[in-house]
Amino acid sequence: MTPGNHHLFEDGNRLASTADGRRTIEVLENLLHENDHAADHNRRHFDAAGVFVVNLMSSPGSGKTSLLEATIHALPPGIRMAVIEGDLETENDAERIRRHGVPAVQIVTGTACHLDAHMVHEALHAIDLGAIDILFIENVGNLVCPANFDLGQHRNVLLLSVTEGDDKPAKYPVMFRAADRVLVTKSDLAAHLPEFVAARARAAIDALKPGTPVQELSAKSGHGLEPWIAWLTDAVALRRSVHQNRDQPRHA
Repeated sequence: MTPGNHHLFEDGNRLASTADGRRTIEVLENLLHENDHAADHNRRHFDAAGVFVVNLMSSPGSGKTSLLEATIHALPPGIRMAVIEGDLETENDAERIRRHGVPAVQIVTGTACHLDAHMVHEALHAIDLGAIDILFIENVGNLVCPANFDLGQHRNVLLLSVTEGDDKPAKYPVMFRAADRVLVTKSDLAAHLPEFVAARARAAIDALKPGTPVQELSAKSGHGLEPWIAWLTDAVALRRSVHQNRDQPRHA
């Protein structure tokens, strides 16, 4: 239901009720409420296991799976990860991750343009949370819907590739406001795309959500991966510390 057709469902208009008298009611708020309830349930599972969960969002083709492949090889020894992949069809991305020896579960959404908390909860049955430190949820490629659905993640990371143009933050503000961190990907191509001005993209992001960390990197060349890996490593260390302190017995 959009602002353009909302009036059709109001009293007196032709879609206000069916021929047999049934009325149209708004259910979106209730659906989001149920999703949030499931997300809280997921988050309790993650926290109990001491797992740091990152929701990766972007438009199609921005390099989410390539970033994950580079991350697998760049993470320090001892940090274990798993991936939940979301796509409308195929297991292509999950298969790419599995080739590196990392557990990956594919969610095939069919026609849904985003993942929701219920889908993620089902996928968790195939993941041993006790055997990992980081869970990446690679959301469906889309710069609109994923921002509206909490999955139980701890952080939202949004990818913006230089091939997309530096105007995307201004055109898709909801997504960029939801981001805890923005990665400008495919930076190795920046020299060939002078129309992409990183400073312009940074300014637009900061105008939407001041203080959002923005960094440029290339999964292909490895340039700029160090700050990304350092951020993940610090987050894992913090979560381990919190988890260990919580499990330690308390003495009177």
